[in-house]
Amino acid sequence: MKKMIDDRYVFRITDDTGMLQHATLGIPDPKEGYTSDDNARALIMAAMLYGRSPEWKYENLTARYLGFLLYAEKDRWFRNFMGYNRNFLEKRGSEDSFGRCLMALGCTAANPQMPGSIRDCCEKLLARTASSCSSLTCLKGKAYALVGLSLWKSKESLLYTQMLRDSIVDTYVQNRREDWRWFETTMTYCSAILPLALFCACGNEKNNCTIAAESLDFLLENTMKNGFFKPIGCKGWFVRGGSPSAYDEQPVEACCTMLACLKAYQTLGNKKYLQCAKSCFLWYTGQNSLHLSLIDPETGGCRDGLTKNGLNGNEGAESIICWLIAAITAEKEGWSQND
Repeated sequence: MKKMIDDRYVFRITDDTGMLQHATLGIPDPKEGYTSDDNARALIMAAMLYGRSPEWKYENLTARYLGFLLYAEKDRWFRNFMGYNRNFLEKRGSEDSFGRCLMALGCTAANPQMPGSIRDCCEKLLARTASSCSSLTCLKGKAYALVGLSLWKSKESLLYTQMLRDSIVDTYVQNRREDWRWFETTMTYCSAILPLALFCACGNEKNNCTIAAESLDFLLENTMKNGFFKPIGCKGWFVRGGSPSAYDEQPVEACCTMLACLKAYQTLGNKKYLQCAKSCFLWYTGQNSLHLSLIDPETGGCRDGLTKNGLNGNEGAESIICWLIAAITAEKEGWSQND
């Protein structure tokens, strides 16, 4: 199982600034620059690599990605897109990007295996930016932030955790129908973050877990096909009253759904969620609609998706991050690629 964790491509796509955003096939493309989105996700990945094997190279990676977020923060928010010249291309990033940054900071701050200087820095940045949650209007931005604040569990986070959780629940209640048990009228990018956030913030509120389970079940009804995971495609998504788009299938969907299912299993103890989590993991290695592995044995990278014509051969930041988070989680759970 140890052989499954191949970190070569991480060091290819990371430079002195952070993780580059895109690649042409297995070659990172500097002209596409960087994003806080990717470096926030990479912070979670690097902390997991360090937790698995506390080596200097992983501690240094964690510090580099965290340093990127320190530079990205301005006026209690985060800028997102950065050119290769280290200049940000915008004054303010999206709400989704802000939420992902808080999620990464909360995950890292709550990780007891991390060096104290890294955890303390995460907490300092969280304390500076958490108040901006009160201005969030985007549902998934709220969900990402809620995951991070739920893990942080500080006095500062309690107010915002309750506010974000209640807002997500209210949105679900407004949009739910008997034939559409979801938070919005369209299922789009990284849908599983919504039930995952509610599972993370269940607390003593039974209704939160009920909504988390009901919405996750609806997502799985539309993505678990013929015994394997088939994520909703990004070419059209899934609009209420229509059908899920078949392609393109993206690595981020498998990782996020896997984590939501695993959290559901840990919370509720229902083994169907454990099996679904395994199916999401195995999507990467060939148990998918095209029976193709997305892992590149030559580089250690992960292809960017499945299209109706086959593999998207590019190996961007999001793909390798999601694959390694999934693989490290699977290793920790004792799964194999043959489960």
